Amino acid sequence: MSSPTNMLFLMTDQHRVDTIGAYGNPHVSTPHLDAIAEAGTRFDACFTPSAICTPARASLLTGVLPYRHRLLANYERNVGYSEELSDEFTPFSLRLRERGYNVGIEGKWHVGRRRGPGEFGFDGAHYPGWHNPVGHPDYLAWLADKGLPAPEIDGEVRGVFPNGEPGNLLAGVLHQPAEATFEHFLADRTIDRLEEYARGYHDDGRPFFMAVHFYGPHLPYLLPREYLEMYSPDLVELPPSFAETFENKPSVQRRYSEHWTHDTLSEETRRWLVAAYWGYVTLIDEQIGRLTGALERLGLWDSTAVAFTADHGEFTGAHRLHDKGPAMYDDIYRIPGLLRVPGSPGGGSTESFVSLVDYTATILDLAGAEPDPEADGRSLVPFALGQEPDGWRTDITAEFHGHHFPYPQRMLRTPRFKLVVNPESVNELYDLENDPYELANRYGDPAFDEVGAELLQRLYQRLRDSGDNFHHWMTSMYPVGGKDYDTSLSDFEGANHQGLA
Repeated sequence: MSSPTNMLFLMTDQHRVDTIGAYGNPHVSTPHLDAIAEAGTRFDACFTPSAICTPARASLLTGVLPYRHRLLANYERNVGYSEELSDEFTPFSLRLRERGYNVGIEGKWHVGRRRGPGEFGFDGAHYPGWHNPVGHPDYLAWLADKGLPAPEIDGEVRGVFPNGEPGNLLAGVLHQPAEATFEHFLADRTIDRLEEYARGYHDDGRPFFMAVHFYGPHLPYLLPREYLEMYSPDLVELPPSFAETFENKPSVQRRYSEHWTHDTLSEETRRWLVAAYWGYVTLIDEQIGRLTGALERLGLWDSTAVAFTADHGEFTGAHRLHDKGPAMYDDIYRIPGLLRVPGSPGGGSTESFVSLVDYTATILDLAGAEPDPEADGRSLVPFALGQEPDGWRTDITAEFHGHHFPYPQRMLRTPRFKLVVNPESVNELYDLENDPYELANRYGDPAFDEVGAELLQRLYQRLRDSGDNFHHWMTSMYPVGGKDYDTSLSDFEGANHQGLA
């Protein structure tokens, strides 16, 4: 793109692809997301670089993968990693400011503990934490101004921890009307900001970037009863992965299942939780409709690109898991991705591999800015215009560094296969064509030896070329092409590992 374009960037947290009508769900009402898909392009193979909030959001902000920006875990579950983003990489927000943009954000930040949006060039409050900050003074003042009730919950749904204590809160009844929810509050705040930016655009031609980051549909599903009960559990068809056995899988997956108390819940409760999650999706879709409606009312629709994605997915009981964690299944690594660009043909889709960091490159492209030469993503604008970019990636990698405790993993995903390297345990290899729910680990199966070796080599080369030091473990442990450098990084063996040669 050559001339600057206005942008509305919509992001949810922990959002499964299969909850959206445009992605094939026949039950969940998502007319506003579906309309964005119809007016733009749907990305069917969109992946997060890491299925943890903070690493993913820091990657979106900087355009580089987590192992490079090094913000590797949520601070609430910090396992010894950095808690604040360094200034090594320039966030896209500052580059937009340099080009004269108004730059705003409302909603979830979660990029570090203390440094908020204002320190990165955004207009907007710092709402900290991983879940709706219902005690934030701005929200409480808004409720009071509108005469709306403060949030209260009951009917809590919990399982039982392995130690016999009550498990994590999974859902509950929120005693507020929809117009009092934090989601409605964020939409109100965003509309206020859009009205301000519309004046700047219409009066002075100043373009804008406006992001709204909803905290949902992240668990716990705390919703007004009408949304908790919007969908009958009888509509929920539990996928085959609910019958996960963990046979030939890393033992950490079984432990995480215990942590999330899945087996202590009845099947009726499991179905009810999925239905409640659907209700949360619809609540957010309604707020998105208010935002796109505001664009039309303010005369901005024809000049504004609209993007939608999520930081990562959610298990909702798949593989006997909830939330996310050290299990690199598509349930949490594949994310929704939509992009509507003014003047685009609309109604398109692609199965090309797309990453969250591609959205960073897209934002810069729409602003008429040159791409960051250090970035890991590429602009999605050509896809939105109905073009297939030359030399696009044919596979995609992802990484995990820990949640509750350090646990490094790397993944390579191709159209048919997925390889996951678990240094402390068994590796994983899935034939997604014949096993789309990733139940049968084929790593070590003689029938898949050739495929596994090729994927190990490919992942190794991807990591080594990019500078991800995880490759050192692979050099000595797997058949990845021979030891052609000193794995001990000793100067006596001529490694030149310090980059001084």
